[in-house]
Amino acid sequence: AGLLYRHLQQRVRGAEALAQKYKQQQEALSAQLQVVYEHRARLERSLQKERGEHKKTKEDFLVYKLEAQEALNKEKQDSMNRYGALSSQHKILKNQHDDVKKQLLDLQLQHNSLRLEHRKSLESHSQKLAQLQQEKDSEVTNLQDTVQKLREESKLLRKAHLEVHSQLLNAQAQMEEFRQLKEALQKMPGLR
Repeated sequence: AGLLYRHLQQRVRGAEALAQKYKQQQEALSAQLQVVYEHRARLERSLQKERGEHKKTKEDFLVYKLEAQEALNKEKQDSMNRYGALSSQHKILKNQHDDVKKQLLDLQLQHNSLRLEHRKSLESHSQKLAQLQQEKDSEVTNLQDTVQKLREESKLLRKAHLEVHSQLLNAQAQMEEFRQLKEALQKMPGLR
């Protein structure tokens, strides 16, 4: 029973260590997801900022157009160049955003898979633990029955021992009486 109890304790510690490992993995994934969300928010803020700058550039362009036609041509060229750069940057940011979105989806799928695997593992360990507990209880019951039977046999053996001991004492007493009788008979002159 002591070996079984120690074995069960080792199994329980193993199950707890495994559960802790899954919990740490889940926390690490949650931290990664938080970083992805923060990165996405920064990208969206940067994109919004660039759009605001782009809008301001177009407004400046209209102001310059009203001020002078000659400055308009130069400003238009500068604005178009800047707009091209912003479009390229926007495209890059959009691609990065799509990549981050895909990574986020992959991480969510991986997280769900790990959570399902963790749940299955916990259920399996719970079933094994319940089975071991049932086997332990059954073995303890069997051992208790065996101990009870051994105690009853011990009582019977003790009782038989006392009876044999009593018979032995009676036999010794009879032998002593017989020896004394024999000595008395040998001392009688007529029977010698």
